[in-house]
Amino acid sequence: MYHFIGIKGSGMSALAQIMKELGYEVQGSDVEEHFFTEEGLREKNIPIFPYRKENIEEGMKIIQGESIKEDHPEVVIAEKLNLKIYSYHEMVGKLTERFKTICVAGCHGKTTTTSMIAHILKNMVGANYLIGDGTGDASLENTYFVLESCEYRRHFLSYNPYYAIITNIDLDHVDYFKNMDDVIDAYREYANKAEKLILACGDDSYTHALDVTKPIFFYGLGEDNDIRALNVEYKSTGISFEVEVEGNYYGFFDLPIYGKHQLLDALASIAVCYYERLEAKEVQKIFKSFKGAKRRFTETVVGNSIVIDDYAHHPNEVNATIHAIKQKYEGKKIISIFQPHTFSRTKEFASDFIRVFTKVDEAYFLEIHPAREKQEDYPDIKSEMLVQGLTNGHMITMEEAKVLSEKKDAVFVFMSPNDLSKLENELIEYLK
Repeated sequence: MYHFIGIKGSGMSALAQIMKELGYEVQGSDVEEHFFTEEGLREKNIPIFPYRKENIEEGMKIIQGESIKEDHPEVVIAEKLNLKIYSYHEMVGKLTERFKTICVAGCHGKTTTTSMIAHILKNMVGANYLIGDGTGDASLENTYFVLESCEYRRHFLSYNPYYAIITNIDLDHVDYFKNMDDVIDAYREYANKAEKLILACGDDSYTHALDVTKPIFFYGLGEDNDIRALNVEYKSTGISFEVEVEGNYYGFFDLPIYGKHQLLDALASIAVCYYERLEAKEVQKIFKSFKGAKRRFTETVVGNSIVIDDYAHHPNEVNATIHAIKQKYEGKKIISIFQPHTFSRTKEFASDFIRVFTKVDEAYFLEIHPAREKQEDYPDIKSEMLVQGLTNGHMITMEEAKVLSEKKDAVFVFMSPNDLSKLENELIEYLK
């Protein structure tokens, strides 16, 4: 029996589902409040218990979530019983040894890119996948394993990539990485683990700074890329473009995606298909049915208003989401509701957040979600500092959906890794 401590975490949930599909006996524990990953776990009949030391029994193997501390009661009991304890990324690393693993790393876009590749390969040749939106599926019959690979604390170095994909390199997780050079060093080490080749976004300035020993191919819109999108047309229904690989025409694609960032994610996915010798017309046909990743530009239409749920938490991601909205809903009023994630990120990027939120009509902010950090370590860092830097900024709480509902005929975009569904759902009910 594998017991997952913190099973509702998006990565943990996906891993639990994969291991169940591969034939392992799986259960887990977590807080009792509802989280969006529960649906997938319950669909696969994986038992979920409230945290309690009685969950831990002799003979179990333990998978410890990244946010679970060593003094957690279940961890303490597991250590007393001398049970084998794996971290999340250690367990995933063991799985990557069994398949041709397509690792997708990057500060932004890795969830969407992983979802795109998984969708195409699953429907064309069969593929296992583990995605950061809480989605996971597997079969022993599949050759490929598509894996979202996070750089935090260099966890992606535990994996064994067949392809090492890099969607971009940016400074984030400033509670761990010292500076940009430290981030680049981590990605260099990750890239050099590739068994077949590296695919990196060539439109990103930092990917060219990698000193790699493995074959590397760049994708993007710039002329110096190996995989290029040509004749790009941005429409309210999506993006159409042609793809050229190493000077050779590959195919035409007309996809339900929005914003340059999703076009680049699509190019990375198409590049994998090209190098795996998949037919472009079939790839286009399957790709066109892609519905998006969970909590990435997830839309609910209510009358003349649209409510969008998005995971964006870095200023570059927020900016990309806003641009995608402007492509799809040109001329509509944009009202953002943002919960900053971690004090360290808010401190590091405060001026960048203020800059991107000037691009919306009204910007509402919830108090910072601390995640692994404590307010006392950052006494002066609060959401109010962002509001004070804006002429269109306001504070809001989870109980103030009625304030938002007074705005009519608008796009409401909720952005945060944290679950804002309470506020979103109440807004939707008011709008109805």
